[in-house]
Amino acid sequence: MFVFDENFGQRQGFLFVLLYAELYYLNIIQNIMEIKLNLKQAGVLAIAATAALSVQARGGKRLSEYVNPFIGATTNTQMAKAEHGLGKTFPGVATPWGMTQVSPNTITGGDNGSGYSYEHTTIEGFALTQMSGIGWYGDLGNYLVMPTTGPLHTYRGEAERPEEGYRSRYDKESETARAGYYAVRLTDYDIRAELTATPHGGVMRFTYPENECSRIQIDLARRVGGTSVRQYVECVDDYAIRGWMRCTPDGGGWGNGGGKADYTVYFYTRFSKPLERYGVWSAEFPEGMGRKLENVTSPEFAEAVRRAKVTERPDRMEGDHLGFYTEFPTREGEQVLMRTAISFVSLEGAEANFKAELKGKDFERYCEKAAALWDEALSKIKISGGTEDERTIFYTSLYHTMIDPRDYRDVTGEYVGGDRKVHKTDAFKKRTVFSGWDVFRSQFPLQNLINPEVVNDMINSFVTLAEENGTGVYERWEFLNAYSGCMLGNPAIAVIVDAYMKGIRGYDVEKAYRFARQTADRIGHHPELGYSPGGSGISETLEYGYFDWCVGEWAEALDKTEDAGIYHRRGQAYRKIFDKEKGWFRVRNADGSWADWPEKGRLQEWYGCMECNPYQQGWFVPHDVSGMVEIMGGRDKVLADLESFFENTPREFYWNPYYNHANEPVHHVPFLFNRLGAPWLTQYWTRVICADAYKNSLAGLCGNEDVGQMSAWYILASAGFHPLCPGETRYELTAPVFDRVEIALDRRYAKGRKFVVTTEGNAPDACYIQSATLNGKPYNRCYIDHEDIVRGGELHFVLGRTPNKQWGVE
Repeated sequence: MFVFDENFGQRQGFLFVLLYAELYYLNIIQNIMEIKLNLKQAGVLAIAATAALSVQARGGKRLSEYVNPFIGATTNTQMAKAEHGLGKTFPGVATPWGMTQVSPNTITGGDNGSGYSYEHTTIEGFALTQMSGIGWYGDLGNYLVMPTTGPLHTYRGEAERPEEGYRSRYDKESETARAGYYAVRLTDYDIRAELTATPHGGVMRFTYPENECSRIQIDLARRVGGTSVRQYVECVDDYAIRGWMRCTPDGGGWGNGGGKADYTVYFYTRFSKPLERYGVWSAEFPEGMGRKLENVTSPEFAEAVRRAKVTERPDRMEGDHLGFYTEFPTREGEQVLMRTAISFVSLEGAEANFKAELKGKDFERYCEKAAALWDEALSKIKISGGTEDERTIFYTSLYHTMIDPRDYRDVTGEYVGGDRKVHKTDAFKKRTVFSGWDVFRSQFPLQNLINPEVVNDMINSFVTLAEENGTGVYERWEFLNAYSGCMLGNPAIAVIVDAYMKGIRGYDVEKAYRFARQTADRIGHHPELGYSPGGSGISETLEYGYFDWCVGEWAEALDKTEDAGIYHRRGQAYRKIFDKEKGWFRVRNADGSWADWPEKGRLQEWYGCMECNPYQQGWFVPHDVSGMVEIMGGRDKVLADLESFFENTPREFYWNPYYNHANEPVHHVPFLFNRLGAPWLTQYWTRVICADAYKNSLAGLCGNEDVGQMSAWYILASAGFHPLCPGETRYELTAPVFDRVEIALDRRYAKGRKFVVTTEGNAPDACYIQSATLNGKPYNRCYIDHEDIVRGGELHFVLGRTPNKQWGVE
């Protein structure tokens, strides 16, 4: 069934939407795509459609209806107990892997990467591009659209005084979001804004009060965490405009310029009202004024934008800080539609994207098509059992994992490459936004199973980018071709090797391997020492060692024996920073001496570590657990230490010095119990984390979503398996949250059609595996191989309330 807001069912198109939805389920959508029904015709046909739809409703909700886009949509630092904030997701509309994300923006400055935080009380406008779940000031938030009435404001205004700008307060009770649709009422203007998206575009519908001077205005300069540095706009005809916005590091953005983001957004927009009274504002800045975050949030910047010169009815304009507006009278309740397509390639590309996706004017139809795309994407995994909240958490998590890596191509197959030239390919989809340090752990292992073609695209994108930009190396945090250098490690290597080991090989393997070697050799490796000294030396030594091991595994699989030996030896680097006296990993200086041990010992955050402490980072030797256990003092000592690590963790799982699920370095740790011969503890703690760290609420993500990683962990763990070491084909088994999890397999990469995990005796307090069968045969291992999954079949667990300490013990 549809979930409509309170006014939706009163609209003229309601019966047609019901009819359209039911016909979709009958798989004859193609036959009605161009049918034009008037209200009388819709009413005649809707009787049967409504009856049929009620039958469908009894069969359960559409998968897209389980998506709650507000989960994690806050940057609140107090609740998170850390400066990193909570989920940092956006509540607006996207399509699976789409180029656009049409969403409200409540803030330009600060560490608010999505441009939105639920507790903010005003909205600056609605942008066409966003990032999901990231820190470091963020980027995108381009093409900020705001419907207004009354005097024209060229500056956004301050949150405390929105009436001094185009910003507006909004009615929180009116704010509605679901897969394919977002709506809110802007109280300062009494305007209802509704949003939806297509893969390359966005559709906005504004419902106005009676007013002689209603308006749509577009801040072409605005950007999350900064500004674009040059803009262009021109009128195409009486209803359309097009143009571009140039974004460089000089305008802040990703890492306030430190992320090296350098891109241009092209746009093509058509309005449903003619362009009769329109204009462009252009601001000029004092000599020497910068354009980064500290500048665009300054009083001097605000004053310069307030004094912007307005030019009426220009054919075209180019400048450093432009905005466009169109004005028109409106009747009470009059709706104005605005359709926009974007491109990162060219004006022609934006128009081609528009013609391919945005010809129609039926807003509800766009909403339905977006929801239908999500129905299809979410159907890769079907679950039963669990509570309504747990099903919502699951499908919202799955939704969050399929936003990035987004498709960077136009419908023509063109994309801008690392050499800043236009390339064209139909062989793969050029993808971008790779939050490497986060997503190699769960997000890409998940996609290896449910969307292997996306992973194959990403690897082709890695390889072509490294070739196009002439570096011959992979970036750890790639953003629109930029090598940002954010975080540490060589995670692209792990993603590629894990995919290769699991049969995903639709790329130039030899070239991909060569670039992996070059990446490992040039980035992070200290051949003269065999470890990383000082600074973040613990994190760097452990993580680079793991990525070196990945290269060694790949070399071995390719029969490159000499290479395998080199990189496997480098994978033992962790041994060189283990201090037997302290019994833990310690920062080591370049001269071989130990750095001072901190007062808090291994609980000292940032001591030798990236965003964590040595206690958390020290467990990261996934490729050699037995060796790690040996130097730590043996199985019993390590098991006791690991139990203490979890028992000291606060149950809300917000930022803390123990098992800090709010950040990625520990995400593999619950599965270490399997390797220590205590699989019942993996079962217990993964259930606790699923229950307490994830909620169907605003604070439902205990830390940053990080481009799908936080959600992917939940998907895999709640399904009953998760990798400990990407690059191996082994998954660690645990107790599923749901009674049945059915994973659709891609026959291009798998022998089977589906893999099903079922449970018997499942209950919130029945988290312990008593026994298991694989395809009807007894199964007594606490792990499963990738080959067993992609062959298809059923893994069945019998669960109980007390541990079975004989099952699955290695």
